[in-house]
Amino acid sequence: MRFGYWLPVFGGWLRNVPDEGMEASWAYVSRLARRSEAIGFDLTLVAELNLNDIKGVDAPSLDAWSTAAALAAVTERLEIMVAVRPTFHPPALLAKQTASLDQLSGGRITLNVVSSWWEDEARQYGVEFDAHDARYARTAEWLTVVSGMWNEAKFSFSGRYYKVEGAVLEPKPRRWPRPTLYAGGESEAAKELIARSCDAYLMHGDSPERVAAKVADLSARRARWGLPPMRFGVAGYVVCRDNEDEARAEVARITTLKPGAPGFENFGQWVNGTQLEQRLKLEDYSVSNRGLRSGLIGTPEQIAARVRAFEAAGVELLLLQFSPQAEEMERFAAEVIPLCGAAEPSVTLEPAGESAAAAERNATAAASA
Repeated sequence: MRFGYWLPVFGGWLRNVPDEGMEASWAYVSRLARRSEAIGFDLTLVAELNLNDIKGVDAPSLDAWSTAAALAAVTERLEIMVAVRPTFHPPALLAKQTASLDQLSGGRITLNVVSSWWEDEARQYGVEFDAHDARYARTAEWLTVVSGMWNEAKFSFSGRYYKVEGAVLEPKPRRWPRPTLYAGGESEAAKELIARSCDAYLMHGDSPERVAAKVADLSARRARWGLPPMRFGVAGYVVCRDNEDEARAEVARITTLKPGAPGFENFGQWVNGTQLEQRLKLEDYSVSNRGLRSGLIGTPEQIAARVRAFEAAGVELLLLQFSPQAEEMERFAAEVIPLCGAAEPSVTLEPAGESAAAAERNATAAASA
């Protein structure tokens, strides 16, 4: 299992906790990145949004691409996965930018291709906002251009959304045939595009059982295209404590709904802008990327057992969130990672949201949302 983490470019992941002690600043994220590769983390994902969808649109957030370039200069082995949204980046220019950054970093740049969901942000920044399936049609052309620019001496393309004529890109990326392309999505349009055009499938937080079904689905789609096997990653929010009572208390603290919180309206736009397979719960509002559904909650032994369950389901990368990030990443590296190859404990803590009390909270939140 590879361990990655979301870089806290938004100042945290909790919509009900205003100050998580992890400011959206270069001082914080650069210290975090340097320390992370020293204690056993393999990758960081730098999310791309121009507005802060966690703490509210008026709160600070760091730009993904300038932050990624700066991180490449101060780290040595960390894979830097940069989120990129096709509507915000002409593909030929993005291909050039990525190739240069990949060269400068020693081949450590990968992309997380995201079809935009936030209509208000697009309008504020003067970017066209497509309907759901049109976004994926645009992304398909965008991926064709980017990959072509990386692999051909001179590349031409003429489509509905993009056109390039005899374009030259040198130097090429260090990785051949291209830097790894990660992507996620749950609609038919998304899954078909990812199986055909990307290298790895990233999933929101979910149980190992549901993840195994998704792995099987994408693997079958991939096989129909006659392409090499896909790789799989899952998001998860970690609550590691000395005992179950402490872990449950922390989950209760971070999922206590605060109506009128700055991120509530943005969360609604995300729901409306996507095609999700599951009914959303209170925990999904409280912690981004449905991280609590992964069930990485409890003692170090219980969390390590859950990690092994994901590995058995076909997952090779966990994209983790913590709060406060620096302190909890240290705990995870010291107490959980060394156990991930050990035997399973006899008791495991159920994921958040599966108790009767949680179910009642979820129903209330779903109704109000």
